[in-house]
Amino acid sequence: MVFDAERVARAFAFDTVQADDLRARWRELIDLAVWSDLKCSKIGALPRLRKRLLEVGENLRSFYADRSWIPQPREQVKGAMAASLNLRDALLNLERSAQLLDGGTDLPDFESKLLALRQRMLKVMEAHEHQWAALLEEQYGADVDDED
Repeated sequence: MVFDAERVARAFAFDTVQADDLRARWRELIDLAVWSDLKCSKIGALPRLRKRLLEVGENLRSFYADRSWIPQPREQVKGAMAASLNLRDALLNLERSAQLLDGGTDLPDFESKLLALRQRMLKVMEAHEHQWAALLEEQYGADVDDED
């Protein structure tokens, strides 16, 4: 079964306003993580938090990456799903690192901005993941039908 090119294109049609919003929110968190008053009693936790935040940014970039250069639509969709899963993992690791923070005047602001970023990010990811999963399931279903 061949992918419907129009559906694939729609599945990769990202809202640029949402993407810009997520990017701006991520930048705010980087700024807070580097320059604000955040404290942690565990040695090395703040540098680890910054590293996790950078990983989220890299994975966010990968999530929005243009995959039109990949000739097979199936591989485009599989790559996008993998990028989304990597972003989920990076976000989870960031949240775990943020739980180690235990002080600083900017901690409440950092936590609220992290929560807001997480909620918006998951909303965007889930919408696209559903489309990509539906495309892949149709393909696998067609493969099983072809074998019968």
